[in-house]
Amino acid sequence: MRSTRTPAAPSRGRRTHLTHRTHRTHRTHRTTLAATGLVAALALTATACNGSDDTSSDKPDATITASASGGDGKLKIPSDIASKLKDHGIDVDEWAKGGWKDWDKDKWLSQAKDFVNPVIEGLWKPERMQSAKEANKTVSTKDAAADQGVSDPEPAPVRAQAEKTPYHEHAAPVGKVFFDSPEGSMVCSGTVIKDVNHPGKSNLVWTAGHCVHAGQGGGWYRNIAFVPAYNDQGLSESQLSSADSSQVAPYGQFWADWASTSNQWIQGGSETGGAGAAYDYAVLHVKPERGTKSLEETVGAALDVDFSAPAPREVSSMGAWGYPAAPPFNGLKMFRCIDQPGRLSLSPSLPTMYRIGCTMTGGSSGGGWFRVVNGKTELVSNTSIGPSNNTWLAGPQLGKGAQELYENMSETYGGQ
Repeated sequence: MRSTRTPAAPSRGRRTHLTHRTHRTHRTHRTTLAATGLVAALALTATACNGSDDTSSDKPDATITASASGGDGKLKIPSDIASKLKDHGIDVDEWAKGGWKDWDKDKWLSQAKDFVNPVIEGLWKPERMQSAKEANKTVSTKDAAADQGVSDPEPAPVRAQAEKTPYHEHAAPVGKVFFDSPEGSMVCSGTVIKDVNHPGKSNLVWTAGHCVHAGQGGGWYRNIAFVPAYNDQGLSESQLSSADSSQVAPYGQFWADWASTSNQWIQGGSETGGAGAAYDYAVLHVKPERGTKSLEETVGAALDVDFSAPAPREVSSMGAWGYPAAPPFNGLKMFRCIDQPGRLSLSPSLPTMYRIGCTMTGGSSGGGWFRVVNGKTELVSNTSIGPSNNTWLAGPQLGKGAQELYENMSETYGGQ
């Protein structure tokens, strides 16, 4: 599989009751022990929250400075991006005034080379973030049991646990990915990852493919921005209504100027994951809406990515982090689930996916899955799909194709 690049979604059989209980009891004990180390290791990646203190007047190259109403604005779009918009019949001068809301199929940019995401300053206001809906990908019981010979027994639900606050001290690399789709403003989760070619200065974010591209028959979403440690103090909905920007987005906002997802997701992704589910991952290269400091320097944390695609039986536990937004959650707070992974196969022709018990809902999509290797937390997958009753989550195994996608992003765009 070649990465795509761009500038700028059961039981193999019922065991006896006694056997099932014994299995789950043993598994729960092992998972509890491993969970302690996983949570502690993730917390150690954080540094003190200093916010986005770079007040340099320099703005990201692809910037639209718009008025609060999104009306008349001063446009500053690089000629290459302006040309891409014009090539698709898009009026550059109208983009910031709401032209981006035109989702005409003929103008919905779908190819990797067509992605453009100029910054519109002030677009993602706190209230707009709060109203964003979850980007959900659910599968039916029939789909989840498509290949009974490979899938492991369905895991017992693991109740999502609220992450400790402030988030920058306990899960600094985790944040929310906001974007606009034909259905309105949407939200996913994401993780700050290290850039091997730019140590200490990474601008890379890992998320799900369905959080950046609609998949088969669709195109790239717009106004994609990452907000690390969103709602850092875990404020309630009523408290957030009067919170200032530093409480909502302590590190500021980082807009995607480049994005990559797999060809398999673009060609086969669907509302239920489809043939692209096993390849439902993406990498964003981001720039601050204001200032010039890198994402990793600003946040003070980033995680390595494990592309070895370890077999589930080789992993004692994996943890999924994210901001679930569908009921009974509201997307305002960070949660996590930790469980021993099993295998999920949607088709004999597709790679198996990891699956863990977890009650997180839509909005947690794209959130990183972590495991501890020699005392260090590494990203090993991301949330992709789950059932409509929200009892488990599944994520892709990150192998050679995902590594090629990451390396291309790092080598080609990492330093920009």
